[in-house]
Amino acid sequence: MKKQLTRLVMLTAISLFAASISFAQSGIDGEKFRTRQIRGSTYDLLNSISTKTGLMFIYDSKLIDNKRRSKLDAGEYTIEEAVKSITGNSQLKIKRDGNHILVFKDMAPEKRPEDILYNGERFIQIEGRVTDRHSGEPIMFVTVNPEGCSIGTITNQEGQFRLTIPDSLSERAISFSSMGYEKRKISASLLTQGGATIEMMQSVIPLQEVIIKVIDPATVLSEALRRRSANYSPSPINITGFFREGTEFKGNLSLSEAVIKIYKTGFSPTLTTDQVKLLKMRKITNMDGRDTIVAKLRSSLNAVLLLDIMKHPPDFLERVGMNYYNFTHTGVTEIDERRVYIFSFVQRDEIVEALFKGDLYIDAENSALVKAVFEVNPNHIRKFSDNLIVKRSKTHEVIPVKASYEVSYKQFRGYYHISHVRGDLNFKIRKKGRLFTSPLHLWFEMANCRTDTENVERFLSDERLSTRDIFSDVQFTYDPNFWEHFNIIIPEKKIEEIIREYNFR
Repeated sequence: MKKQLTRLVMLTAISLFAASISFAQSGIDGEKFRTRQIRGSTYDLLNSISTKTGLMFIYDSKLIDNKRRSKLDAGEYTIEEAVKSITGNSQLKIKRDGNHILVFKDMAPEKRPEDILYNGERFIQIEGRVTDRHSGEPIMFVTVNPEGCSIGTITNQEGQFRLTIPDSLSERAISFSSMGYEKRKISASLLTQGGATIEMMQSVIPLQEVIIKVIDPATVLSEALRRRSANYSPSPINITGFFREGTEFKGNLSLSEAVIKIYKTGFSPTLTTDQVKLLKMRKITNMDGRDTIVAKLRSSLNAVLLLDIMKHPPDFLERVGMNYYNFTHTGVTEIDERRVYIFSFVQRDEIVEALFKGDLYIDAENSALVKAVFEVNPNHIRKFSDNLIVKRSKTHEVIPVKASYEVSYKQFRGYYHISHVRGDLNFKIRKKGRLFTSPLHLWFEMANCRTDTENVERFLSDERLSTRDIFSDVQFTYDPNFWEHFNIIIPEKKIEEIIREYNFR
């Protein structure tokens, strides 16, 4: 019943401030607008101007304190005057590009320190943070890439991103896309001024489309399986990806990061399997050696390959296995300006094995699965223990708590390709003879940073990396210029602090 996968380790209200603002004319470059006195945080006041005008502010969160309490007195202002008054910083300037307003300080025209030279080609870095416009909360796993290109990265769990692109793409619009949010396109020239806060609006789905149409999950899912070869590349491709796996235990962290290249065989009949080649790698840890006995992931790279679930369908995506689940149509959302159906699934009550539950996101037009979020059914997680724990400790009891996975696909040149994969495994650890437990968190993820559909190559046998071993045990030579021009997922704050303190020499 269980396939390869079972072996793997309402929008918020618009700001009330908006009602206090009115523009004398439709344009704003040098134009004055009138306002009654308004009070609130810097974020609220800038958001009130955005709501009224349709203009979106871009600024470095280190430059402007969003939480600072402020006010804008009644009167007439230009946008620049209002920004200076709200922030209390008279040194700020603005630049407009379309409906985007960049707030910045003067910068020297010389070459910026983040610019990179690699093989004679100049690269530039764009950094920032993506947040929900109304709540201000970070949005994780947002796809960030130059429009029309396969180069890209994603935001981390704190909404932060760093994108490295060739200087030849510096005039391209940078696209930000995430499930349930309106797609944003911003000129790269606005984003190179420094760390920027990118706000995204939640998609609004017309009510009639939610309540009138009756969608049969079985029909849509069957069509998604039938059209796999049409939606996903039938030919081999090469993916350059950023891979990370980590372990958190008793407040300590062990981390392995790498740039990898993947040869994927596509859906056409073939005797070959996906291959992985290691390009660069580093490892850091501040763990006590006694704790690592229960803290190593096996086959995490193999899990990344198997989580391409349209190529390696788990039971809930197989015609026979689907009989063990109940599927319901639970919603409609959008991604990249395309309508997406949401189907929830959970194993039937009479099934006592440890199966899965989660949500599938299917493109309404072409029946492509674009995202899946699922976990081992928490009601049966302990029955799944043998699939998660390869070697048990003689001194500790390991109790599985949660095993969750997420996979997303991105369209490029007519086909969908794997975009991001993540797995999170949570356990409780109890030393034998003790009463209390300690949480153990293991995770792995891979972001597709470049897809190549031409000149695709398989790897020589001595270049291939074993995907079934413990990745953190791989031997490597550390390169001080580790990342060069590669894209990565920015480490979260706690990881970054350890990296900063770690002496790689």
